[in-house]
Amino acid sequence: MYEPIRTRSVHSMADTAEYPHRSREEELDIQLAGHLSALLAVTDELSLDAAADRIATEVARLRGAPPARHTALSGTGPEALHRRAHALAGRALVVAASRADTAVAILAAERMDAHAASIDAARLAVA
Repeated sequence: MYEPIRTRSVHSMADTAEYPHRSREEELDIQLAGHLSALLAVTDELSLDAAADRIATEVARLRGAPPARHTALSGTGPEALHRRAHALAGRALVVAASRADTAVAILAAERMDAHAASIDAARLAVA
């Protein structure tokens, strides 16, 4: 009545050896290095050299190569840059916690505190 299927189904699972896979740890390393690189760019723009050097050290450890440093200015105000840096440090903290990277988690928490204090100081200066 029906002819049997003689070819492989297009719905079958792909052969896993055809392309490389990354482990969860490698994916988290890549994500964490990305968040820290973005934080480094904002920190460089704020001219916070000591903090930027610590962040660059962690990015180099995760990537295995030193990061490119931010040289251009965006023209964004300091309060907005501190808000952006606070958010980026928060993202880095979440990823660092999930990957159990204590050094980066401590660094990210310190940066969040520093940027939150700067945001509060800017609010008090305006008021």
